[in-house]
Amino acid sequence: MDLKFKLIKESSGARLGEFETKWGKHKTPMFMPVGTQATVKTLSPEELKDAHSDIILSNTYHLWLRPGEDIIDKAGGLHEFMNYKTGPILTDCGGFQVFSLAKPKDISEEGVKFKSHLDGSSLFLTPEKSIEVQNKLGADIIMSFDECPPYPVTHEYMENSVLRTLRWAQRGRSVHSKSDTQALFGIVQGGEFEDLRRLSAIKTSEMDFDGYSVGGVSVGEDAETKYKMIEYATAHLPKDKIRYLMGVGDPVDIVEGVIRGIDLFDCVLPTRLARHGNAFTRDGKINLRNAKFKEDFSVIDNECDCYACKNFTKAYIRHLLTADESFGQRLVSIHNIRFLTKLVEDIREAIDNDRILEFREEFINRYKKK
Repeated sequence: MDLKFKLIKESSGARLGEFETKWGKHKTPMFMPVGTQATVKTLSPEELKDAHSDIILSNTYHLWLRPGEDIIDKAGGLHEFMNYKTGPILTDCGGFQVFSLAKPKDISEEGVKFKSHLDGSSLFLTPEKSIEVQNKLGADIIMSFDECPPYPVTHEYMENSVLRTLRWAQRGRSVHSKSDTQALFGIVQGGEFEDLRRLSAIKTSEMDFDGYSVGGVSVGEDAETKYKMIEYATAHLPKDKIRYLMGVGDPVDIVEGVIRGIDLFDCVLPTRLARHGNAFTRDGKINLRNAKFKEDFSVIDNECDCYACKNFTKAYIRHLLTADESFGQRLVSIHNIRFLTKLVEDIREAIDNDRILEFREEFINRYKKK
């Protein structure tokens, strides 16, 4: 599927863009909430739309195991199954989850052997199977199967992994049966090694995927290493295709990623933090369970226009959280997702006005001032 990506403007490394799917036009940079099990935890499709979410992500591994790709296919695909009719869905390849369950000796040229986290049964996932499952799930954008090595590993291990991932990418691409309706992204690996990131980016680009993902980031490395990993990859990716940084959702990392040429981000962070009472604000992250908010009748963030901030106080939300009421988790989830969608909206405006570097300094200084 041709995503019809248009690079509108570049400013200090940041990219303002737009791409088109059957759901309409979508502006980048963009943040995508994660709906691992075909749902963004605690939230309805309508609440996601109200939070200005344009695309959501679901997880191939989890949906393969439960309820199974055949059931979702019979339902008419993910959009019908979960009644998500407001925008595109992206599915990951399952690689990150698989490799967290597998041992190095279980990774072969053919695929990966591992144990189900649900019942311990033996499973085997190959590049072909990953694409087959994603074809049946019916998402608008799907991912090539890759190895996501741990951090750190030796240069030798990473080189072998990168070369195998490139071979897997070609195998997956050759069996992609719905190229007319599903865009397929290649994934760049290479760890912290500049030469391997370059190799992976160049060789993956030569396969002419619909877009490119930067993987193997936020796997235990420090921030400086993380940003170098991104730079090493984006320096060799085509400008006329989307660049997607997988699994990154920290506000500062989003700003830094944009300046290094990234267009799309996803992460479970906003809803995971919310379930523990943590909320993003322009003045840093706060924990609403703290006793200091017991009589705080202000909103989470007075610069936020989300449903939670328009209607409820910190004191009330704290009460819900400490009383273990799920509505409290929903409210903080709504807020955190809207915080990140509003952040990328502000970033787009800053790029358009050629002040993304000033925006970065202002945002980070304020966010980290505590």
